[in-house]
Amino acid sequence: MSTSRARVQDALNFRRPDRVPVDLGGHRTCGIAAIAYAKLKQALGIASGDTYVYDVGQQLAIVEPRVLDALGVDTVELGRAFLTQPSDWKAWTLPDGTPCRIPAYVDMRREGEDWYVYNPSGRKRAVQRKGCLYFESAAYPLADYELEDGIEPAMALLRGGELRGAAAPGNHFILDAKTAPAIAQTAREFYQNTDRAVVGLFAGSLLKATQDLFGMENTFVQMAAAPDEYEALIAAVCELYLENLEHWMTAFGDSVDVIQFADDFGSQTGPLFSPQMYRRFFKPCQKRLWDYMHAHSKAKLLLHSCGGIEPLLEDMIEIGLDAINPVQITCEGMEPAALKQKYGGRIAFWGGGCDTRDILPHGTPAQIREHVLRQCAILSPGGGFVFQQVHNIQADIPPENIIAMYEAVKEFNAGRPGS
Repeated sequence: MSTSRARVQDALNFRRPDRVPVDLGGHRTCGIAAIAYAKLKQALGIASGDTYVYDVGQQLAIVEPRVLDALGVDTVELGRAFLTQPSDWKAWTLPDGTPCRIPAYVDMRREGEDWYVYNPSGRKRAVQRKGCLYFESAAYPLADYELEDGIEPAMALLRGGELRGAAAPGNHFILDAKTAPAIAQTAREFYQNTDRAVVGLFAGSLLKATQDLFGMENTFVQMAAAPDEYEALIAAVCELYLENLEHWMTAFGDSVDVIQFADDFGSQTGPLFSPQMYRRFFKPCQKRLWDYMHAHSKAKLLLHSCGGIEPLLEDMIEIGLDAINPVQITCEGMEPAALKQKYGGRIAFWGGGCDTRDILPHGTPAQIREHVLRQCAILSPGGGFVFQQVHNIQADIPPENIIAMYEAVKEFNAGRPGS
């Protein structure tokens, strides 16, 4: 029997693995909301351990080894190498009243009936308002700024770390030439002590960096009204990321199987901008980042990008994309059979295994089973498929539906000829 790491590597290299590999919690867009996780553990009969919220903004839980084993998961996030002591965590309470623990370094303050996350400079970065399950941006520091006046105010905020908030474990420290070697040793020991495929998040988000500065609406105004300045800003962001990536690769490049980049380029009906704008603003910078990554690691490159991004995939393959996530199958152009036919053998599909918009929250276990078996049958031939639901499992998903999803993958794997 293959190890989990080898299974994922086979899939990403378009070799038929012994079974379809499974991801849950391997990165921050394949996880499970802490509220749903606590209920899932109860349904699985697992009473030990606390609920640890490692991604405060999305309220994602660490998936513990017993749950990974129960569901047949083949991945683990690099962040699990860090914050391993009880003193690294502090008590908090989820919106439904479930007790949990969050990283001790997170500056969380209750103000009235809302919770705020502050950055190290004392700036409000995120807010969870009463009645909400997640955090959202509390403010956009350049929401009213005109980019024609220059890119320096934006770069000053980015260089100064003003957009940092509740960083997840593994992204919570400053990497530089002094800190990278010691951190690398921790990561190396973690990698050597697991046979699961290790996924590390670099992110390198270009569009999101400007959205965090200007807000979404004003970002698109800047792209259209000041294209030369926006292009210059993205190029400057790329230079900053290349400096960060050099230190990141020193620390983690030999201790991960997959490196995730992230930028949400798609909507329900297609890309958020034209392919021409992608080629002008983002493609050259992604190529520089991805070339550096491939030159300094044997890991595979996984891009997270929500929405209908099919018109951009050919360009992304050209510049080094290995795998795409979350394969949002309900969006225009993202029909799985068509994707498999057009791109199979050239990029791997990390996701698309179960629709989280309609099927997982609202379907019966029988409907979920049928849907998952069909998705696996479409996406798995010839390798190039890692099972994951489309994005995170949200807080309101019934545990019986989650279990039905993973039982269906096990059923598919058990019925594969030659397995």
